[in-house]
Amino acid sequence: MASTAPHGSWPSPLAADALALAARRLSQPRLHRGRVTWLEGRPGEGGRQHVRCARGGGGSEALTPSDHNVRSRVHEYGGGDYGYAGDDLVYVEHGTPGIRCLGHEPVRGTLADARYADLVGSPDGRFLVAVEETASKGGGEPSNRLVAFDLRAGERRVLVEGRDFVAQPVFAPGGDALACIAWDHPNMPWDGTELLRIAWGPDGMAGDPRRVAGGPEEAIFQPGFAPDGSLLYVTDRSGWWNLERLGPEGPQPLCPRPAEFGRPLWVFGLSSWAVEAADRLLCIFGEGGEDHLARLDLRTGSLVEIPTPFTELEGIRVEGRSAVFLGASPRQPTAVCRLDLETGELEEVAWAFAASDGTGELGDDLWSRPSAVSFPSAEGRTAHAFFYAPHRPGWQGPADARPPLLVKSHGGPTAATSSSLRLPIQYWTSRGFAVIDVNYAGSTGYGRSYRNALRGAWGVADVDDCVAAARFAADQGWADPRRLAITGGSAGGYTTLCALTFRDVFAAGASHYGIGDLETLARDTHKFEARYLDRLVGPYPQEQARYRERSPIHSADRLSCPVIFLQGLDDPIVPPNQAEAMVAALEARGIPHAHVTFAGEGHGFRAAENIRRALESELSFYGHVFGFPLPDLPPVEIRSAAGRPA
Repeated sequence: MASTAPHGSWPSPLAADALALAARRLSQPRLHRGRVTWLEGRPGEGGRQHVRCARGGGGSEALTPSDHNVRSRVHEYGGGDYGYAGDDLVYVEHGTPGIRCLGHEPVRGTLADARYADLVGSPDGRFLVAVEETASKGGGEPSNRLVAFDLRAGERRVLVEGRDFVAQPVFAPGGDALACIAWDHPNMPWDGTELLRIAWGPDGMAGDPRRVAGGPEEAIFQPGFAPDGSLLYVTDRSGWWNLERLGPEGPQPLCPRPAEFGRPLWVFGLSSWAVEAADRLLCIFGEGGEDHLARLDLRTGSLVEIPTPFTELEGIRVEGRSAVFLGASPRQPTAVCRLDLETGELEEVAWAFAASDGTGELGDDLWSRPSAVSFPSAEGRTAHAFFYAPHRPGWQGPADARPPLLVKSHGGPTAATSSSLRLPIQYWTSRGFAVIDVNYAGSTGYGRSYRNALRGAWGVADVDDCVAAARFAADQGWADPRRLAITGGSAGGYTTLCALTFRDVFAAGASHYGIGDLETLARDTHKFEARYLDRLVGPYPQEQARYRERSPIHSADRLSCPVIFLQGLDDPIVPPNQAEAMVAALEARGIPHAHVTFAGEGHGFRAAENIRRALESELSFYGHVFGFPLPDLPPVEIRSAAGRPA
């Protein structure tokens, strides 16, 4: 017989400390000389990242030294942190300048004050190409360029400069060409990019970069080369991110389909397709909020799906008869996977968490399964989300009570959530919360039109969709309409604060390093996003009135429910003064609030102790607001005015 307790107070085997230690970050799977490698971030080691490789017979081992943190800071978000030049593993070490070469001296010719990312070796092993970012000596924006290092001569050569951004360099298999994408303010890489082709010879660049595709309203993603030397790439010119080949007669769509073969380029090192054979690609595409793996015939355009147990896929790479990628599903965490392309045998070689992480008692029956839902929102729009019912075997809420609901607004905002297993969501559902994870207007995965629905409408359309999601869940009988809360980080934190300030739907909210003042963000953020708001809100300062109108800090008198703020003190993207200003406004009005800060953390929390503290603080906050008991949890400090507990 099930035990009964108030929703939110159920005892859960998913403890915050185990969750924090288990939440390893896996990224950038690679195949090199038959060896599977990947980048792994470990919260239990302060978020340190290192390159690991699979061992024969099972298990894995670290390749990079234990005192190195393999992490790029180009664009602040990094990615593309390691690669190969010939037989050598090259990588960026967070604490030192330049580019490291495993077992050898650092790469010669790097600049002492530069950051590097997207490391790609030439087929002959002589050159290493990288994106380079250097700070301005006059205090202006950093400069970004594409450079090559001659590993024999120890020389640095500039390949592409004069553009605001450059990314995704790739060599033709014969070594006679190099391609990359570039773009300029005010565009983001999902707005409009250009595809550049550079002739290459034995001694390096053999001609000036030449634009061959793309433009201000066409977003190109992941250029590459077919075995015959023709350029392949993903473009959203049709309204969907689809694959094209650049032939003698111009662009040729390979498989027109209302599906997404591309991703928003928030970080370097992403990959959604790879060459399998002379006339065949292996590719990942998204439809209806789920990813699929498939073979694409370059001659016929035929797309044949390869069955996998996964609903989220990323990072596809092919070498010989093997492919590697990251896979996840609602029932299993992210895994580094190796696929035998001849036999179809699938091997998982590493996982984001396992029993040895302290999660061994977590059986498959603990997980709340997501249901994909669509619902009407403002202006006739249909919005999308994944709903998770509260679920904990052996426990139930009172028969006459509905659960509290957490509405999750993802970051970005040009990004998306997915149905894959996420322990932070299960942390809530296993305690009796319902969760609805919203892909609001502006999210990726639903075509360019849906992505562009947030242009000029940030703080409005996204809020409309989160409010509609909450009301939809309550109307379905899935949640208590009096106990609706909203939570989000970064851009999702802004959506959260707007929903709490400008709408009267939610009873509480949590802002994780969220934005309260759009003007401050427009004036005081990093280069990569310096003009992002031109599209989302409008040009600044020309549209200053709109910025003020949509900034919660200027309408704090309309905010009347409790809020918890969680903020890293070293955040260069959303500085701590954003949370501090909102806290001061709530203190002045005597509204209950909590302000939890994390020394040494930037944009997002990497250290295990801080992940644990953030989860427990938010749970304690909801327990106080919604009135359910949490006797074993340290209470978070909640104040209603400066120096006065709530």
